[in-house]
Amino acid sequence: MTPDPIPRRKLADAVFDRLEQMITSGEMRPGDEMPSERVLMERFGVGRPAIREAMQALAGKGLVAISHGERARVLQVTAQSIFRQVDLTAKIMLSQSDDGLENLKSARIFFERGMAREAAAKTTAQDLDDLAAIIAHQRAMIGRPEDFIAADMAFHARIARISGNPIFSAVSEAMLAWLRAYHMHLLIWAGNESVTLDEHEGILACLAARDADRAEAAMRDHLERARALYSKEKS
Repeated sequence: MTPDPIPRRKLADAVFDRLEQMITSGEMRPGDEMPSERVLMERFGVGRPAIREAMQALAGKGLVAISHGERARVLQVTAQSIFRQVDLTAKIMLSQSDDGLENLKSARIFFERGMAREAAAKTTAQDLDDLAAIIAHQRAMIGRPEDFIAADMAFHARIARISGNPIFSAVSEAMLAWLRAYHMHLLIWAGNESVTLDEHEGILACLAARDADRAEAAMRDHLERARALYSKEKS
């Protein structure tokens, strides 16, 4: 039989598991300082390099924050922080494949149609006022491409927040951030600003009427038109 040895684990990996367990078990809570390197070295019987490598791995996963000259501090894990961990990977994937960008646009349309339905059922007067204010701000940003795009994305992110579900909000913000990696030349130069604003007004009207079917249809039509405005040329 051909030998199939089990590789020995790096000390840093074992230390990582112990530190992760301290956090997931509640021994260390969000906002707590992690024990000093010396305390951890004595507790686990390992050297400083293993502690530092494990701590850097925790930081890379968004579990702790490391500041020079201070102890690492446990972070509150949120839906937003989870998606930030894959932000770079997602942008690389999109830059390497036309299919990846098209799939993201399709996923966004599917997702935001659902968000429009959810918002139509749950929207409040404050939500409607906030969305109207975003549209007014976006209108004032005509001629300022980056600010106009930022307001456009703020409108869609605000609709997702109406759900009250932080995971929905995080998904919306992540997809919008990934799409923003691609400059939307045609949105400005083809004179489509007024069309975008009119469509936003139409979506808002459907939400105000609490008409889920019309809100979904308005969002679908808006995004189907807009999907062609995302160019693969980087800004």
